[in-house]
Parts: sequence; structure tokens; C-alpha cells
Amino acid sequence: MDSSVRLDKWLWAARFFKTRSVAREAVSGGKVHLNGNRAKPGRSISAGDELRIQRGDDEYIITVVEPSTRRGPAVVARTLYEESEENRSRREKIAEERKLENQAHLNRERRPDKRQRRRLVRFKSGLDG
Repeated sequence: MDSSVRLDKWLWAARFFKTRSVAREAVSGGKVHLNGNRAKPGRSISAGDELRIQRGDDEYIITVVEPSTRRGPAVVARTLYEESEENRSRREKIAEERKLENQAHLNRERRPDKRQRRRLVRFKSGLDG
């Protein structure tokens, strides 16, 4: 397609961000690095450039395969970049640890609800024999 594309437009087309304005804010905020340096949203990227994208707790280290300004389906968007296998496995491992940590918090005991409190009061007062 094009030989070079604006960074914010490519991030939107590759489906890293939902809108171009969110992509522009992420680049301006220092969440996206191009070839190891901070970049501006209007910076042109081309095939072979390395991007480091911080999105929430996830960090993507990718290489641009094809610059595109057209936002298509997710299957097509994944063909616009390559992610190294070690980075993908590290990101998935961290996501799994986060998931296990969240499950640990879900399984903790909570305060009794209204019905349980009534039963406790009855039990302690000797009415629930």
C-alpha cells in the first residue's frame, strides 16, 4: 500500500487502539516508542521499524511488516506486524499471573450478608437450637 504512514494512524489500523485520538494521546503520553525513542503522533513509520507499545499492564514489542492506513478486520490487522515469540510468551505469562492473582482475591471470605447475620444473631442468642 503506502511506503510510510503516520504512527497514530497505523496504530489505529493495526487495532492497538480503538480510535485515532486515543492512539494520538498514547503516543504523545510516551506510551509508544519508535526504534527506542519517543515519537510524535505524526511521525512516519515504514516496514522494518520496531515499536514498543505500553497498553495498560501489557507491553508489546513488535516489528512493522506493512504500513497501512486502512482499518480492517482483526485477522488482517495481525498481518501488519510481527511480535517476537519470547515477548508474546512473556506477555501471556504475566497475564496468566494477573488472572491467578485476581482469582485469589475472588476466593477470599467476605462479610456475612443480611440473611447470614440474622442467622448468626439467632444462633448466638440460642434461638436456633
